[in-house]
Amino acid sequence: MTQKREYTGDYPDKTLYIPGPTEVREDVIEAMCEPTFGHRMDRMTDLYTTIVEDTKEFLDTDHEVIVLTGSGTEFMESSILNLVDEDVLCTTCGSFSERQANVAERLGKSVDTLEYEWGQAVKPEDVRAALERSETDYDAVTCVMNESSTGVRNPVEEIGDVVADYPDTYFIVDAVSALGGDSVDIDAHGIDVIFTSVQKAFAMPPGLAVCVVSDDAYERELEKDSASWYGGFQRSLDYYDRKGQTHSTPAIPIMLAYRKQMKYMLEEGHDERDRRHREMAEYTREWARDHFDLFPEEGYESQTVSCIANTQDIDVAGTIETVSERHDMVFSNGYGSALGEKTFRIGHMGEHTVESIRTLTDAIEDAAGL
Repeated sequence: MTQKREYTGDYPDKTLYIPGPTEVREDVIEAMCEPTFGHRMDRMTDLYTTIVEDTKEFLDTDHEVIVLTGSGTEFMESSILNLVDEDVLCTTCGSFSERQANVAERLGKSVDTLEYEWGQAVKPEDVRAALERSETDYDAVTCVMNESSTGVRNPVEEIGDVVADYPDTYFIVDAVSALGGDSVDIDAHGIDVIFTSVQKAFAMPPGLAVCVVSDDAYERELEKDSASWYGGFQRSLDYYDRKGQTHSTPAIPIMLAYRKQMKYMLEEGHDERDRRHREMAEYTREWARDHFDLFPEEGYESQTVSCIANTQDIDVAGTIETVSERHDMVFSNGYGSALGEKTFRIGHMGEHTVESIRTLTDAIEDAAGL
């Protein structure tokens, strides 16, 4: 049985290079320290409408935006409830895309999977073939944009173009570890729902989930007999239209941090933020190829999380511990028992730069004797 371990707050600070949470600016953390106020006050309307509209501007979308207290998994579940009556096609190539399929099954949906080996990417032509040959009229297709368990970046833009040829099928994208660090034109590629968590590439404290919803997805939910209560598109968006607030009590301090950080993101700009993340990814890949190899299929490498194949058979767990103790930096082992020592992962997202990533790779070389 798990025993109580008292939280003391007396821990050394570690710079985070894991797939999330990531580093947060000091003044963004300080923004959470304002006095508490009521979630039905005008002050809340000012706060919530600011973060919603700033998010639309940053993502350059005309679709609706919902920000709710919770993790991105909330919208993974609610998007299935809101859009799927019976049948869904889940593309799977790693742990989090498999989670989408598992969530749909637990919700009682009829789930077909288009499966790939871990490390491989979902191919648009395979999605088209699956839709064409199936006798099932799928309510939705799901895909993970950035499979952080394997370091794969799936081509959701091209997949969305395929799904758009099937107007009665909705396209649901999990972009939890990508949005804000890997630019995607949501409106142009038939993406009906795309969601993220703010502790990843948004570089905010954990606790909020963001969802972008197309008009078609909103209208689809209106036609359904049942939908998610907490993560309902209609419930959330109609309340926003009427009140400019959330339908339930939100994590106000984190929304204050959100407001502060989103101003930084708008100042940097979506394209420039994408470029910075691309440069970090390119540096990390070059370093990985010099010393190890990359785990994901060539040409489909993530822009925010590199999964590196442990071709030198280093002690991954030991190296992580040494880097933490010597340098106060933390990176991640491979995902789960299958990849734990076979790979390791570096999160290059949020406010990191090539220079800060180089500091980590230098530390790994020191610890592993490379």
